[in-house]
Amino acid sequence: MTHENFKAAQDDVFADDIRFPAADGFSLGATLFLPRGVRTHAVLLNSATAVPRKIYRGFASYLAGRGCAVLTYDYRGTGDSRPKSLVGFQATMTDWAAQDVSAAVSWMRGRYSTMPLGFVGHSFGGQALGLIPNNVEVSRALLVAAQAGSWRLMTPPEGYRIYALMALAGVPLTHAFGYAPGRIGIGLDLPKGVFLEWAKWVTSNRYFFDDRRLRALSNFPRYRGALRALGFSDDPWATQAAIEMLCAGFTSIRSDIHLISPKEVRAKKVGHFGFFRPEHRDTLWRGAADWLQRPPD
Repeated sequence: MTHENFKAAQDDVFADDIRFPAADGFSLGATLFLPRGVRTHAVLLNSATAVPRKIYRGFASYLAGRGCAVLTYDYRGTGDSRPKSLVGFQATMTDWAAQDVSAAVSWMRGRYSTMPLGFVGHSFGGQALGLIPNNVEVSRALLVAAQAGSWRLMTPPEGYRIYALMALAGVPLTHAFGYAPGRIGIGLDLPKGVFLEWAKWVTSNRYFFDDRRLRALSNFPRYRGALRALGFSDDPWATQAAIEMLCAGFTSIRSDIHLISPKEVRAKKVGHFGFFRPEHRDTLWRGAADWLQRPPD
């Protein structure tokens, strides 16, 4: 039994490491979580920037235990989708959405065509919903700490720290190394193109909404499913203003935004990553699963 299988066994589900092709054929590492009983829903879980999919296995296992077929995966250049060397590896965040996220949606839609498809997006994973052309395939989207990630919308002084990290330290180091080393404080190592595009967006007033070259922004109005955005009052990155700016891009729907304080879920802190800690099984996770599995309106 693999480590994934052992952890998932707590929820009595199957967990298999697999690979599937991105839209351009690039092979992506993934894990498929399946309930041992009846399958009622399909859920695609999309990672934050520089975060490996293993971070989400607890929540994915929990959803599978409730009857969902769940897929987690690593974007190209990260985790099990990383080549031997990132130097010279061509990838951008735009590629992540257009090639990886869109393919994951298609893979789940094709495999579980009779089930409603839910979309869980953490940070960039939530931003990507608006960028993919096939977001019309998604019935329900739960955005977790997903935001327009401009440094100007972050809680001071964190915004100034992030600006310095990205523009003053990260960009020069990325050019020097040929990739962005995770040890500068960003998480996983990132391909050069991914980090430079991310830094460009973070240092813009309206994040990627200011990127005139980003044609994928035209996909935001395509989404017409249900959307719930969760933010946390102690998260300095996904502030209410940043969440609202991202959700405003979905012009064809009305977003349901919830800003939650740690006290509301009997926690000392939640922040940008805390939603996915197992301590929230009976609070945040249960509420999220109830919403994702709600019958169509």
